[in-house]
Amino acid sequence: MRDAIVRLASAAKAFSTPEGREVKALDGIDLEIDRNEFITLLGPSGCGKTTLLQAISGFVELDAGRITIDGEDMTDRPPYRRPVNTVFQNYALFPHMSVGENTGYALEAAGVGRAERTDRVRSILKMVGLEGMEGRLPRQLSGGQQQRVALARAIVARPKVLLLDEPLSALDRHLRETMQLELKNLQHELGITFIFVTHDQQEALTMSDRVAVLAEGRIQQLDTPRQIYDHPANTFVASFIGASNLFEGSSDGQTFMTSDGTAIRHAPATGSEGKGAAVALIRPENFFLATNADTCPALDVTVEQIVYVGSSFEVFGRTTDGRRLMAQIPASQRGAVGQLAAGQAARWHYDPASVHLIAAKEAA
Repeated sequence: MRDAIVRLASAAKAFSTPEGREVKALDGIDLEIDRNEFITLLGPSGCGKTTLLQAISGFVELDAGRITIDGEDMTDRPPYRRPVNTVFQNYALFPHMSVGENTGYALEAAGVGRAERTDRVRSILKMVGLEGMEGRLPRQLSGGQQQRVALARAIVARPKVLLLDEPLSALDRHLRETMQLELKNLQHELGITFIFVTHDQQEALTMSDRVAVLAEGRIQQLDTPRQIYDHPANTFVASFIGASNLFEGSSDGQTFMTSDGTAIRHAPATGSEGKGAAVALIRPENFFLATNADTCPALDVTVEQIVYVGSSFEVFGRTTDGRRLMAQIPASQRGAVGQLAAGQAARWHYDPASVHLIAAKEAA
């Protein structure tokens, strides 16, 4: 049984568009979020992830369904009476207040005494790497430091759940990657449930204990990052999470035949599972270039383009029936890649165990 701190049951919310249409932002969401878990709500713009976050915080009122936090019904409770805090994308710091004043604002509003407030502010600023900066104003800080102040202000009041609405999106790539690891470490240190919203797939995979992939107001898949990447539940998840090569066809339990007659081997299915109409997925990094000793199956491809991206080469090609594929070859194999050229025939090998089948009923 899950030790869930947040539960949503049949959560529904619809909005009216200027054209008079009704859009279902949340379409009967059922979700349990564990205590001390780092869970990410991931999906494209308009999928419902921010609405779901705002429903938990109380800033969006549900049309139907219930929300409980730590066993208490929060459905009709206003935001200021919910045991949650939010870190926003724009940080929302008070520009005229110092770092210490921004951090301790919630404690002061709650009537916490000056001495305790000072101790807790110092402690939390040390935890987020801003020790000694209590007197600085937000304009005297870098983007990363402002983000840390926003975090400190949100967690100093010790909420049961911390909601994070794309808080890293304004940072440059290097700082963003650094903060991803720091956030994860901070969450473990604090022991607070983090509910994180992003549209960045890599961010979700890096930071999360579990990821909820949303589309059109529904959860398409909820699982660990590795499971979602290696075993997507449907073609939307397969296409949205990372790059993918998808093939339509059917399987006899051991060999997948594409609609154009190409045979793709996969790990043997057990019983009736994995048999019949399906979509086969091969991730680009699961292709590799042939050597004389290779015995794995392969696809015949005509190379179209080779793109160097630093840690790897992205090689694009087409099969004899015109299907466009992508392979990601590690930069360490630059010698083998150097032998390829646009217009040249090549064999892209793969391990049958890396082929994932999506049943036709789950494909859409």
